[in-house]
Amino acid sequence: MRNHREDVVDQALRVLDTYGLADLTMRRLAKELGVQPSALYHHFPSKQLLLAAVADELLARGARPAPEGTWEQRALGRCTELRDAMLAYRDGAEVVATVHAFGLGAAAPEDALAEAVAGSGAPPDLVRSATRTLLHLVFGHTVDEQTHLQAGSAGAIEDGPRERSDLEVGVGLVLDGIRSRTGAASTSRAERAR
Repeated sequence: MRNHREDVVDQALRVLDTYGLADLTMRRLAKELGVQPSALYHHFPSKQLLLAAVADELLARGARPAPEGTWEQRALGRCTELRDAMLAYRDGAEVVATVHAFGLGAAAPEDALAEAVAGSGAPPDLVRSATRTLLHLVFGHTVDEQTHLQAGSAGAIEDGPRERSDLEVGVGLVLDGIRSRTGAASTSRAERAR
């Protein structure tokens, strides 16, 4: 049976979620698909390009309708969407952050966040820096959260799952900084909570 590119990515996501990133090898993926590893290189010339496709698919599956509201609400919505999409798959945060750092994919969250941050009226250079700061916050926070969950599940630590995420507080601190730099109209706490 001939596999299509989409079949390979779908199976790669299953391998990732079942075994983790360390075991997502071309050899294992080929075995799961019932083909020789060389057959995968027809679709993906390197593992890095496979991981880029996996990251993009993972993000696409976690995509939500564009959030509405103030620029702050839209930015927070994009940050929580990214976090939730990465947490949906084992090692998802590591995959997406790595692919993004390599510049091979996972660009959709950055584009969506930049659009939200631009609503603050910030100049383009500040929009770029603020967007990257938010992305790094979400990537780091989610890697930490995912690592903690997986270590607890594996019995490597005695600590149980954290009661709740404080990502919203961290994002709020960055948004406050953007607002103070731009003089953007401050929204009330009730408006931000919407």
